[in-house]
Amino acid sequence: MRPSIKQVANLAGVSIATVSRLLNKPGSVSAETAEKIHRSIEQLGFRPNFNGRNLRAGNSRTVGVVVPTLSNTVFAQCLQGIELAARELDYSVMFTTTEYLPHDESAAVELLLSHRVDGVILTVADAGANATLDLLEREKIPFVLTYNQLAQPVPGEPPCTRVSVSVDNRAAACDAVTHLIRLGHRRIQMLSGRFNASDRAIQRYYGYLDAMRMAGLDPLSAIEVERHTLTAATDYQQMMADPAQRPTALFCSNDLLAMSAMRDLRALGLRVPQDISVMGFDGIPVGALMEPVLASVVQPSEQIGDVALRTLVAAIERGVIAGGDAHAASAGGMRHVLPHVVRAGGSAASPDQS
Repeated sequence: MRPSIKQVANLAGVSIATVSRLLNKPGSVSAETAEKIHRSIEQLGFRPNFNGRNLRAGNSRTVGVVVPTLSNTVFAQCLQGIELAARELDYSVMFTTTEYLPHDESAAVELLLSHRVDGVILTVADAGANATLDLLEREKIPFVLTYNQLAQPVPGEPPCTRVSVSVDNRAAACDAVTHLIRLGHRRIQMLSGRFNASDRAIQRYYGYLDAMRMAGLDPLSAIEVERHTLTAATDYQQMMADPAQRPTALFCSNDLLAMSAMRDLRALGLRVPQDISVMGFDGIPVGALMEPVLASVVQPSEQIGDVALRTLVAAIERGVIAGGDAHAASAGGMRHVLPHVVRAGGSAASPDQS
């Protein structure tokens, strides 16, 4: 059970009304009383239902954003889309990162809620089974997922009420691998970050399998590496150095991994694309500035952020007007699936050119 405001008041030796005044108007109680209440809050691990308080006191007109990292410009582009749309709608944005650590997601959301955000936009490791999303739903706090691709509803089962904005990761990956197959590649291997850190990577792997099987080709085992570095992946480097083992093309689960692979392949004396082709996923702008241009699936990251913010604000404002369940107002299992484009860059070419 979550600690109650009554328990905080009893431990601090004050009334519930005094605790409530401190939470809503911090300067309305004496410093000595405030210190006792803060000690009780810390000792009990108490956190008020900020959503309910905001609905009573009026919106803070601030939304929280949780992304895995800003080192991948995909999320920076998304944040830019969120920020521009928020500015247009007279909202402020507060963001934090999880560094791809699933156990940090709850702490990140708790931090934002402590600053009284009206709702949250977030990208999580696994949207299918996630305690942080369960918490947001229990406390009726509106939220929208970005990049996480929710499963299609199963006939006969209740629809998912979580809202998401993404591309179709599986279909997009299938299109990327199909592009490599049409170039003439038959030995295509997927290079990915850890599947347990990204449900997007798993969907992209399924798309890789779809394309290989539709072409009657045998899929190769995926190579999972930590984050965007391959330097310590000794087995990977040994395999790539051996012409008998290495694939003719690599499909990478994101562009930073693809660029890292190109760097390390060159360090092994291999030419891209003459010796091995490389395909990415994300379409980050710097990929178009490389030589050769990085072949990639381009997803509209800024638009993903824009749609997510507008969807969240609509939910917040409908909830406030109705004076009821803000998240229920936003629910209905909305899956905003935005279009992707395959960029046929010079890093992917026919395997017979040398």
